[in-house]
Amino acid sequence: MTNETVLHTRDVERDVRELGATLGEVLETQTSRSAFELVESVRTEAIGYRRGDVDSRDGIRRTLSDLRGGESSVVARAFATYFELVNVAEERERVRAIREREAAGTLLDSIPAAVERLAEAGADAGTVEAVLDDVLVEPTFTAHPTEARRKTVKAKLRSVARHLETLDTRRLSAAEERDVERRLEAEVTSLWQTPQVRDRRPEPTDEALNVQWYLENTLFDVVGEVYDRLERALESRYDEPVEVPKLFEFRSWAGADRDGNPHVTPETTAATLERQREVVLGRYRDALERLSGVLSGDDRRMSTGRAVAERIETHGERLPSVASEAGERYPNEPYRRLLELMCERVERVGGVRPGGYPGPGALLSDLDALAADLRANGAESLAAVHVDPLRRQVRTFGFSLASLDLRDHRANHTTAVTEALAREGIDYASMDEAERVDLLTEAILEDDPVLDVTDTDGLSETAARVLTLFDRTADWQAEYGVDAIDTYCISMTEEPSHVMEVLFLADQADVVDLPGYSGLDVVPLLETESALDGARRIMGTLFDNEAYAAALAARGGVQEVMLGYSDSNKENGYLAAQWSLHHNQKRLADITDDHGVDLRLFHGRGGSISRGGGPMNDALLALPNETVSGQVKFTEQGEAIAEKYAEPRIARRNLEQMLNAQIRARHAALEEPTERVDPDWVEAMGTAADAARTEYRDLLESEGFVRYFEGATPITVIEDLNLGSRPASRSGERTVEDLRAIPWVFAWTQARCILPGWYSLGTGLRAYLEDGGDLATLRAMYEAWPFFRTTLDNAAMALARTDLEIAAEYADVADPELRERFFPRLREEYERTVDLVLEVTERESLVAREWLAENLDRRNPYVDPLNLLQARLLDRSHPTETERRTLRLTVKGIAAGMKNTG
Repeated sequence: MTNETVLHTRDVERDVRELGATLGEVLETQTSRSAFELVESVRTEAIGYRRGDVDSRDGIRRTLSDLRGGESSVVARAFATYFELVNVAEERERVRAIREREAAGTLLDSIPAAVERLAEAGADAGTVEAVLDDVLVEPTFTAHPTEARRKTVKAKLRSVARHLETLDTRRLSAAEERDVERRLEAEVTSLWQTPQVRDRRPEPTDEALNVQWYLENTLFDVVGEVYDRLERALESRYDEPVEVPKLFEFRSWAGADRDGNPHVTPETTAATLERQREVVLGRYRDALERLSGVLSGDDRRMSTGRAVAERIETHGERLPSVASEAGERYPNEPYRRLLELMCERVERVGGVRPGGYPGPGALLSDLDALAADLRANGAESLAAVHVDPLRRQVRTFGFSLASLDLRDHRANHTTAVTEALAREGIDYASMDEAERVDLLTEAILEDDPVLDVTDTDGLSETAARVLTLFDRTADWQAEYGVDAIDTYCISMTEEPSHVMEVLFLADQADVVDLPGYSGLDVVPLLETESALDGARRIMGTLFDNEAYAAALAARGGVQEVMLGYSDSNKENGYLAAQWSLHHNQKRLADITDDHGVDLRLFHGRGGSISRGGGPMNDALLALPNETVSGQVKFTEQGEAIAEKYAEPRIARRNLEQMLNAQIRARHAALEEPTERVDPDWVEAMGTAADAARTEYRDLLESEGFVRYFEGATPITVIEDLNLGSRPASRSGERTVEDLRAIPWVFAWTQARCILPGWYSLGTGLRAYLEDGGDLATLRAMYEAWPFFRTTLDNAAMALARTDLEIAAEYADVADPELRERFFPRLREEYERTVDLVLEVTERESLVAREWLAENLDRRNPYVDPLNLLQARLLDRSHPTETERRTLRLTVKGIAAGMKNTG
């Protein structure tokens, strides 16, 4: 139970109603009365059908068919803007719910709840400290093109959110309330006037700036609150002190992910590193200046310890003029003198003037000394309130704000190595796998380099780009510190040589110097079935390799392996992918354990269910115990970033949930290192997954399916959207294999047929039952096996968000023969899957949470018109430019309405 007073004067229904009314007034003012009446007509017809007041959608179809000129655009804009506002209202409701449940002490996945669970399990202070020492949560922000909203639109929506918060939480006079409402109306007017669709494709730098916004404006502040809540919970539950280590580290791919994105250049990465350092150092300077305003202690009334005095003297020798000025200004205020010197040292980091801090550790050491001195002088509250938060921030964000992960496709490294070695008279292309590994190993262990990575003359553009990247990486690490950019992820890893090629290139660029030093974690991304099944061969070969083993030892013996949820799902289907990822994680744990290597899994999760999305805390708790080393890394992508990190209280809640889950999971893994699963359950999953994969692959490989996908979804519109800097496919061709997982899922989501999140699940479960299995076993699995429960619950979400009546509207746009071949098949599988999921979970509804059911009921009538309008426009063989723009607007609106893209 907290002591926070909960003051709320509104609820989501009122916010939605009043925002809708304001939008209606703005619509009429900005367009016309007839336009307002048209939108109202569409809205009431859609609601009437959903409520059962009318028997068909013929009325709304006729209305949409009769639209002329810019009327379609007005309708699309009205509903798209409505959803943007509804999302803000629902975000406000989430904040209310968090505050009320915190006040009532009913948040079961909070930080205090995690500490309480450990205590109830008999964990003493030493055990808790051991658990925390193992835990490190690493959210990794990516620039994947799933954020459908423009930055300008997001800024206006944040302003709307602030006005709603003021109306909800402050006691206002009637005049003050009217003033806020006027400002709210002005913001909605500005939102209406702002283009929803980007006129240009964002550049990688734009994407990096977007990620930096959340780090700078939300996470930088709230992460300290999470630490504070943990420390207070531990103090209240344990008499012995428990040391809290670093528990969070934020990472980013934005500005550094080159896989399939030729627009990410070395200049992009350099600018990202520089900007991130500027941002975080600016925040530290501001914090130190605020501290100077607070820590005005007079040394005639207190005793300054040796550590502070020595730091004032040492820093003063580096910065004599600053020390002299501080001494004159604050002759009897030692803390202020020290803070002036510290602020100047931060100012000089990375600059031409000497005296800057060499790294975040030196700044943290000064802050530690300052906090200890305050406590020695009886000023515990000053240290706790004003210094400790900054200590936590420096420990978390360092001088880089977020460490960058480099990533590129393995084929590019092979091309670079092949061409570069060819200039040295080495025919790498003709070598088999074993010969390649032997050659690379020998070259890495040699003292002298084989290649000059600065010489790119005569190389292809791809090879030159790769060599330049490794050359620049050495410069970046020298300039910004190794921690600023210390991970290299290899997409589509299939062989040990794909990993060794990266280690070889890093060695040639002096990023690696064995034995003893490696500036990179080399991370294979296993995403295909063959790579996952071949994990023991790939990783075992690497662990037994002399050069790789030395590099691994230089990185502390921790091997990071990334799992690709998106491409695995696209290749195998939902159920088979989930099972493959689950049991291959256990296999990776066995492999690393056999070789005495610590495993850190990097979960390449997307925002949607089919790409590994869903509640993060449930996902972490469902991981096999063998894989829970304490360190966990996962991607945060696209619209999920705004959903989770735009509002400070929601951001803090998400961090708390992650930490709660990881603490509990690590403690459980220490108590029971091996996951105990009934062998019958494993056999059931194997049978179901095999049948599901067969059905899914048969669908994808059926003649005409790609053409059906093209006709029955807005994939052609999505490919033309200016969502992200990266192309929609790797080769530019539209095949299921080559199409990126994000637009694949995005297109099906738009058409309200979210088959990547459920297709073939029903076939798989039915195959198990027909093979002698029984429903009681599946129900027992759902009840007691977190993996299976999470798999079914997430599929139920995708099923609940699917609407085959709407999907049929899109199917009608496809070739009639293809429609008759595929849509009945999708419908049959949908119905089979719904029936079995309900039978196994023993629920009457797919949606177990009442608030989610209310959310869907509130949204569906307003998404329907956008879907119907989009399907109608897709059926146009030669759309006008206005219609094409309206189509793009419907994509944005449906994405906002579904709160999901890819």
